[in-house]
Amino acid sequence: MERKAAIQTFGLAIGYNVRGGRRTVHPSLDLALYPGELTCLLGRNGAGKSTLLRTLCGLQPPLGGEVFIGDKPLRSCSPSELSSRVGVVLTDRTQAGGITVYDLVSLGRYPHTGFFGTLRETDHEKVRESIVAAGLAGMEERHVAELSDGERQKAFIAKVLAQECPVILLDEPTAFLDVTSRIETMLALRELARKQKKAVLLSTHDLDTALQLADKLWLLPACDAASDDAVGKEAEPMHCGTPDKLVADGTLARFFESERIAFDPVSRRLVSRNGK
Repeated sequence: MERKAAIQTFGLAIGYNVRGGRRTVHPSLDLALYPGELTCLLGRNGAGKSTLLRTLCGLQPPLGGEVFIGDKPLRSCSPSELSSRVGVVLTDRTQAGGITVYDLVSLGRYPHTGFFGTLRETDHEKVRESIVAAGLAGMEERHVAELSDGERQKAFIAKVLAQECPVILLDEPTAFLDVTSRIETMLALRELARKQKKAVLLSTHDLDTALQLADKLWLLPACDAASDDAVGKEAEPMHCGTPDKLVADGTLARFFESERIAFDPVSRRLVSRNGK
């Protein structure tokens, strides 16, 4: 039986509208994100990871092609529909310091509370579960302004968990976390994907953890396209697959290789070519 994608793109062009034209970051991406899987998006700085995530969730319009959320085109989804289908955690600084962790996470229940936003006991239960799942038990009454960067990131992850969307997109959710918290967060997201059959996509620079815990990797290559004329031209394809497959067929080695850095398929680590 063929699996049904939670998000699928066809010829998706991503980039920005700028004065005098537009800047295309990638001219054509065909992607599929599936329920029950944790997918890690990897790429160098400036490759367009944040741009892709913002386009997939409707915060940034595509320059071409189509995005489908389930069977429905993204362009035809209302804001309320999107909020019930896609949960998002971005790296943008959000001014939420004046409210408590519990109140912040409660905002994730908005798609489920109706016009007046009244929380029922089932909503409160989901808020409490989400706080525990994000590793913030005991911090419910702390103000967000009092949290460390890592704790604040966990609070926004808890808010998305409370939202109960089938798709969760996260832009470098472990960027401010220590090693232990980073692995714990990734494990929690993988467990969430598998147990609740959610499609979870996160961008990261943590290759080691992605190789250990991701079900799929999306490798986003750098693109030199800089104008509207670049749309439709030949570009390096985006590589998608399981970590084992991308290691075994040499894709990861080719993706990360440079004059000074190489990918060692045995240790599954980036190593210096001169041994230092």
